[in-house]
Amino acid sequence: MTRRKALIIPSVLLSLSALTVATPAMGAMAHGSPTPASKASASWQPGESVVAGIDRSSHPLRSTNPTGSLRDLDALGRMLKGAEVVGLGEATHGSRDFFRMKHRVFRYLVEEKGFRTFSLELPWSSGVRIDEYVVQGKGNLKDIAREEFQGSYRIWNNQDYIDLITWMRTYNLHHPGDPVRFMGNDMGYAGPELYARVIDHVSQKYPQLLEQVTELYRGLAPTTDAGTFAEEYPKLPLAERQERAERTRKVYDLLRAQRPGPGPGPGDKQDHLWMTQHALAIHQMARGFAFDITDEDQIAQMMKLRDQVMAENVEWWRQYTGNKILLSGHNTHVSYDSFDSRYPKTQGSFLRDALGSRYASIGFSFYKGSFNAFGTDDDVMRSYHVDAAKPGSNEQTLDKARRDDYILDMRTAPEPARTWLDKERVTWNIGAGWPDPVEYTAALGKAHDILIHLHDIQATTYLGAP
Repeated sequence: MTRRKALIIPSVLLSLSALTVATPAMGAMAHGSPTPASKASASWQPGESVVAGIDRSSHPLRSTNPTGSLRDLDALGRMLKGAEVVGLGEATHGSRDFFRMKHRVFRYLVEEKGFRTFSLELPWSSGVRIDEYVVQGKGNLKDIAREEFQGSYRIWNNQDYIDLITWMRTYNLHHPGDPVRFMGNDMGYAGPELYARVIDHVSQKYPQLLEQVTELYRGLAPTTDAGTFAEEYPKLPLAERQERAERTRKVYDLLRAQRPGPGPGPGDKQDHLWMTQHALAIHQMARGFAFDITDEDQIAQMMKLRDQVMAENVEWWRQYTGNKILLSGHNTHVSYDSFDSRYPKTQGSFLRDALGSRYASIGFSFYKGSFNAFGTDDDVMRSYHVDAAKPGSNEQTLDKARRDDYILDMRTAPEPARTWLDKERVTWNIGAGWPDPVEYTAALGKAHDILIHLHDIQATTYLGAP
């Protein structure tokens, strides 16, 4: 297989992009329909009444800058009444305006709505390190970013996320008794510190299991940097990857079956819950890599598992911390309806099943602009630019509204705007790699509850290795 084919399909994926090495490139297709996207959208010609409806029901967005006044987000706050987990998407993985807006929305939700956790499409173990930094000041942020934002995750090593994490740390210095927290919900990597923590916990609380757990984990913890590990692990024979997943499952089952060890009080129980979750995160990684990546059906099952895992980790965090959560991910993940047949069920759909109306999904759209992405020919990070949205696309009509940037509650949009939003048509859906041969379609009103539209976006300032 050529390197182009190896990299082209992960354009809407992030953490597991190295896995999809055997999937052939796909041509333009409409999600959920055999009709080509260009024909599917051609039958609907929105008139001025659709734009007028958007104008009447949208709320102006004054800025994406996370500093300064947040008053224009009060309308968004009303839209999110009752939500405990808010999924906030992005139409590219590398544009500063999306990242800055996430910072801005998180700041608003923290200060006005009592939210306390920012959750990112990032491995659980990486999230643990960042959480310890923002809560305890442990480590150096630049070192953590360099070491954890690797492989496909290196796209997060940008100035806008560094600014967000720095703001979280500063907030906690002023609110030590009520901190904001950071979590990674993804399964693409499990750092060596997770294995060490689980083994140390077993050593202290369940010494009778130490020999068995140590043996089951033998040779599994990464001994290289995260990027190298993620690149090399999928190359292991399928049988070996499956055997490793069986070993990590046994450790998780052993811990889950134990009663919390002797201790002074509820803290001991909490410690056991966290260590069991760490063991689960290790197993999630191994299980995610235990699919036959030469089989397209297996890849689809893997991606369904991935979104299920990300949803379950978020829900676990919500239950055991009591925190309301802003969940950051691609539009594809936080939506209710996948934009891509390679995602049988999305994280947002799983969360809606678990939480009902306590989960709200916000999608981003944009008319034109730039973004960072991995080159599908060479996996090198660089900036790209796309011009005006395609004729007949969602974005072409959305951008006809009189406001350049706005927030729209699609659940309450008037007719015929609501009918227009519920029809599938071509849409920007740019993931980790570019160029992408797939022409994506989406019915925005079925994919999300709320839409934030931006006229023009710019690439973020990337800080990592190319």
